[in-house]
Amino acid sequence: MAWTVKPSATTPITRRAEPYLTDEMKAHFTAEILPRYENHRAALLPILNDLQHRYRCIAHQAMVEVAQFLKISPADVLDTVSFYEEYTIEPTGKCVIAVCQSVACEISGQVALLDHLRDRLGIEPHETTEDGRFTLLTLECLGSCDTAPVALVGDTLHENLTIEKVDRILDEL
Repeated sequence: MAWTVKPSATTPITRRAEPYLTDEMKAHFTAEILPRYENHRAALLPILNDLQHRYRCIAHQAMVEVAQFLKISPADVLDTVSFYEEYTIEPTGKCVIAVCQSVACEISGQVALLDHLRDRLGIEPHETTEDGRFTLLTLECLGSCDTAPVALVGDTLHENLTIEKVDRILDEL
C-alpha cells in the first residue's frame, strides 16, 4: 500500500470570527480543571471532552486555541484528537450511534445490525445524515461482551440488540 502525502504544514486552517475557547470557558478551565493536574498537558483530555460535547467536533482552530491555552504544541493536540475515536474533526450529528464491532458483538449479530442501520439511515460508518440528525460510528469495544451486540446511542448503552430494538430506538429519536 502506498502512503498518500497530505500538505498538512501548508494547509490553511479555516477560522471563524469568534473563538471556540471563550473567556468564560478559559476561566472555568483555569479554576476547575487545571488545578486537578500536575501539569497543563494533563488537562488536555477533559478540555477536549468539553469541546467535543459543546461543538460536536474539535475544529482545527479550536485545537490551536487549546494548544495556546495549555502552552503545548498544536501538533500534540492534533495527535490526541486523531488518536481517540471519541473526538472528531468534522461535526457529528445531534445523535451519535456507535455500534460495537468487537469479536463478541460480531458473533452475536453486529454485522446485520450495522447493515440495517446503514440502510435505514442511508449513510456509512463515520458519516452523518444530510439533515445533521444522526452520525453512525463503529467502535472497537464498548466493554459489554456479555450483553452483545451493543451500541451507544448518545450516552446510553443499549444491550442485547436486535433489528427490532434498533428500529424502536430510532423511532423514539
